Amino acid sequence: MRIGDLARDAGVTPKAVRYYESLGLLVPARLGNGYRDYSGQDVRVVREVRRLIGLGIPAARTRPFLDCLADHGEIDDCPSSLAEYRDAIDDLDRRIRELTRRRDTLAARLDRAAGRCPGDAPEDGAAPEPEEAIVDDIYTLPADLPVPQDDGAAGHLPGVAVPGLALPSTAKETIELAALGTGRTIVYIYPLSGRPGEDIPEGWNAIPGARGCTTQACDFRDHHEELLDAGATRVFGLSSQDTAYQRELVERLRLPFSMLSDTGLRLAGELNLPTFEADGQVLYKRITLVIRDGQVEHAFYPVFPPNRHAGEVLSWLKENPV
Repeated sequence: MRIGDLARDAGVTPKAVRYYESLGLLVPARLGNGYRDYSGQDVRVVREVRRLIGLGIPAARTRPFLDCLADHGEIDDCPSSLAEYRDAIDDLDRRIRELTRRRDTLAARLDRAAGRCPGDAPEDGAAPEPEEAIVDDIYTLPADLPVPQDDGAAGHLPGVAVPGLALPSTAKETIELAALGTGRTIVYIYPLSGRPGEDIPEGWNAIPGARGCTTQACDFRDHHEELLDAGATRVFGLSSQDTAYQRELVERLRLPFSMLSDTGLRLAGELNLPTFEADGQVLYKRITLVIRDGQVEHAFYPVFPPNRHAGEVLSWLKENPV
């Protein structure tokens, strides 16, 4: 058969056949006119070489298998073939170890970068990134965000009794809002937090007060001890996202407080809290409640900018000691 016939029957290109010939893996007969003449055995040789290449064995290292095929009718009935299998497995093991090492290094760098909020000190003495290198991501607030206006949606809250709702937390607790105790509990309520590399809802930046949930969490993290020193007994974040989603945020940002999940917006219904709709979802507007003795003592609304809100709450606690 001609080279085109061989290539077709073996499922390769004529160029591949010529390459195998250049390696000495194929030695076709010659016709009287000098044309190459391939046999059915040559088709099998090419097929076996193709299978071995698919297993990660380079064509140049298939000679022991082809010699075994010629002598025994099978490619791996010889000690030399078995030895080549072992060498190929050793090579794969080395590559797997190296790829695993690279993956672990990348994962560690991702974890460090994903948990680094704007303003965090650089690690290992590294110089901070220049301002122009900062990417508009979930950790960075655009400079032109629209400012939310006070629409009076929180004016009724001071003095209102907290409903007896029990909400799951990321600390695997069930928190009863009406049984938080006599001290002051800070519950900051936010729409939803994003994750690195995931798209935010369409038009998110244009909604007043929507953007900035991650930076707000970072701000409460950084002021957590100060808030406790100023009289807060506990701090919680609360959103309509489920606990599993919130737990990723707590772990990634190393938050020292828990998040509460209110997937059904039950607290909004009980207290008539402000909400909005985005991308087909009904979400909480950003609002922070100071709860004391089973009542809402104070409500911060609207909240802006979110990345400095914890400092605002801290100032209020200091100015209004119990």
